[in-house]
Amino acid sequence: MEIHVRPSDWESHRHTSDPAYGRVVAHVTWFPGKRPQGLPAGALQLPLCEPVSSRPGFSLDDIDLKAYPHAILPETPRPCEALLKDDPEKAKRLLTAAGQYRLRAKALRIAQRLRQTGDRYQIFYEEVMAALGYKHNQAAFRQVARQLPFAALADQTREDALAQLLGYAALLPDPSTAPDPEGRQMLRSLWDRWWRLAGEAADPPEPIEWVLGGIRPQNAPVRRLAAAAALFTGSPPLLETLDAITHEAGLRWRSQAADCFLSRCRWPFWNNRLVFTSEPGKGLHDLLGESRIAAILTNTVLPMALAEGRWPENQVIRRLPSEDISAPMRLTAWHLFGRDHNPALYADNGLLQQGLIQIHLDFCLNAQPDCEGCRLREALALKED
Repeated sequence: MEIHVRPSDWESHRHTSDPAYGRVVAHVTWFPGKRPQGLPAGALQLPLCEPVSSRPGFSLDDIDLKAYPHAILPETPRPCEALLKDDPEKAKRLLTAAGQYRLRAKALRIAQRLRQTGDRYQIFYEEVMAALGYKHNQAAFRQVARQLPFAALADQTREDALAQLLGYAALLPDPSTAPDPEGRQMLRSLWDRWWRLAGEAADPPEPIEWVLGGIRPQNAPVRRLAAAAALFTGSPPLLETLDAITHEAGLRWRSQAADCFLSRCRWPFWNNRLVFTSEPGKGLHDLLGESRIAAILTNTVLPMALAEGRWPENQVIRRLPSEDISAPMRLTAWHLFGRDHNPALYADNGLLQQGLIQIHLDFCLNAQPDCEGCRLREALALKED
């Protein structure tokens, strides 16, 4: 079995002339397309995009791209560097187009789910939960969101919601692990709430696989579930609060949208400690930092609005808040602009950062070591001519 993103990758990877691929019985791709020449006779062509995307709750974010054996490009200068390094305006136009494409693709996926389920509150809840899970626990957070739907939280206090979220996640610690009386009291209260609420549940929680090692305390699942409890309780619902500001322009929307998250996440217990087992302190710890809020706005709030046709102001898209520079962003920027480029080109613009991610997925992830046959390289060269 051979796996590619597109059917044409069979030919671009030169499998037709490689005898090692003569015994392939199935060519599995994400996108559909024309059957490639040279595919062994009788081999099945299996595109996954349509059947997998039709599953309720599916998101491409659940796929760990690092698990795919993608190409490792050499550290020598890449062809795109010669075409973009000395032309920052051209580079910005490229990243803007790629970023806009990525946002449209996200919006289309959400629109498809809206047509399937019609429950915008649950879809928004699941997408935000996945963003709270970050790269290590996206799938785990989605599983919690499906086991404990938004409707079960909406009318709860945030303490009851947190007890249920931690209970379903099997992350409620022993009260004795807290180093102070306030922490022990909080944990005993959460356990009491969970025992009461779990008895009212129709089905027992399903086991969830968590990644807990190597995670900073600020990103710990327990802390992120506390943020979820704060965000998805109270009236009006978070989504309706965000709906009310979609008419705002550019930087004003960005500021007000971020404040929607910050204001709900003011929780004295969590603002004075990182996790249950940490000593309380006087320093203020936001449940969600600016970069994580920026990621949620870009990857969830904006695509949701676009999917529902509620976003007339283009300056909002062009002024997206910046996120932390991820490894794929950094690596793709090296390929495009060289290792000594100035990150200020994209560091403060979320749309351009989205463009880097899209170029990574569409081109650099499966590029040949010599970048031969790369369609981006060919398109840039044609424009240069």
